[in-house]
Amino acid sequence: MSLRRLVALVVVVALAVGAGAWLLRSTDDDDPFTTYCAEVEERRGELGAALAAGERLGLIRALPTFELLAEKAPEDLRDEWRIVIDRVTEVRDAFADADVDPATYDPEKPPKDLPKADVDAIQAAAVRLGARETKLALAGVSQQARDVCKTPLSL
Repeated sequence: MSLRRLVALVVVVALAVGAGAWLLRSTDDDDPFTTYCAEVEERRGELGAALAAGERLGLIRALPTFELLAEKAPEDLRDEWRIVIDRVTEVRDAFADADVDPATYDPEKPPKDLPKADVDAIQAAAVRLGARETKLALAGVSQQARDVCKTPLSL
């Protein structure tokens, strides 16, 4: 083998090893939980402030933060986040469609001039929000934040 071919072979092998090491390197970007956990930590305060408004209104106020967390969530959490976001969106939309303030709405005494269809839509959305599936999804994303990210979702 000529010296020129030997040098070329060494260069090719060195490039292949370097490219392989670069492709196989492990960085924080490779761990989907690193980015997600950083987002959980960053959003924790605003989420806590939103949720302090009470269950129904708090969840509605927290919806934009939930959506940001869902975008950053690893694949195995996306189904749970989708359930949470869909259910809170349904409640928000039911109140918006009825032109009713969720902060002042009393399900025991809905406004007298509110059409029955709107009362029924709000009630149906609230039932779905309180459903077992929604509670399990909320518990799942909360548990993951505590176990993997080592931080609660809210203060």
